[in-house]
Amino acid sequence: MEFAKQLKEDQQCIEQALRDYAAAWPSYGALQEAMAYSLLAGGKRIRPVLTLEVCRMLGGQPEDALAFACGLEMIHTYSLIHDDLPCMDDDDFRRGKPTNHKVYGEATAVLAGDGLLTAAFSTLAQATLTPEQITRGVACLARAAGPAGMVGGQILDLDGEGKALTYEEIITIEKLKTGCMIEAAARLGAIAANASPEAEEDVADYARKIGLAFQMRDDLLDVMGDEQALGKPVGSDQANEKSTFVKLKGIEGCQREIQDLTDQAIASLSRFSCRAFLCDLARMLAGRNQ
Repeated sequence: MEFAKQLKEDQQCIEQALRDYAAAWPSYGALQEAMAYSLLAGGKRIRPVLTLEVCRMLGGQPEDALAFACGLEMIHTYSLIHDDLPCMDDDDFRRGKPTNHKVYGEATAVLAGDGLLTAAFSTLAQATLTPEQITRGVACLARAAGPAGMVGGQILDLDGEGKALTYEEIITIEKLKTGCMIEAAARLGAIAANASPEAEEDVADYARKIGLAFQMRDDLLDVMGDEQALGKPVGSDQANEKSTFVKLKGIEGCQREIQDLTDQAIASLSRFSCRAFLCDLARMLAGRNQ
């Protein structure tokens, strides 16, 4: 199936599943509304798409990976809500809409993020997989989202504001803050497909490469991007005095490295016959403008 058509089908499937999960949450005050406001605000859904398509490539049924994919997206969304708070990045817009705390207030935004974080693991527990697969999936996502992964990267990112970081220090931050969740997306797909450990490591390597390229592209877009296309302000890295790949390597250096990482990611999948979608996904992410 043509890449764009399959991508759209995956996104629609994920969107509907997220709506179904959100509709089942109890309604206490503005909490359910605030959680759904950010979760259903659109976006590329790259992480859950990756979960579904890794599962498909490795011989599984994508619908078996859907609960894993949705739980992952809930955690990603919670992290965006908290990132946008005044005590973090202090952003007013996300995906072209006012950020959660601008609509519901800071306290409710914090609770909406808390709600999504915990709802994510309830969602994983509902997967139509074996108990062993569910346990592995929960452990995988908890590692990626917690202090050994995304949250650890976030604190290093905050600590690095106003400092001249080395390339290696930036790599560490981005591998934790962004890369761990993208790697988890691939691993969750492999777990849902009951793939071999070797296959899981191959897709994890692919994900690590596209995750780093993704963050480099983000840094470029923060300098060169169109605010309307991105749906959020540009220049926030400079405003927050953050060290970035662009500062250290320049625009052309980043573009070359993005291409190298994309080529390496594609090479990681060389032994899989049904790799076309994931190869096209890597190329799309390398050239995205939003």
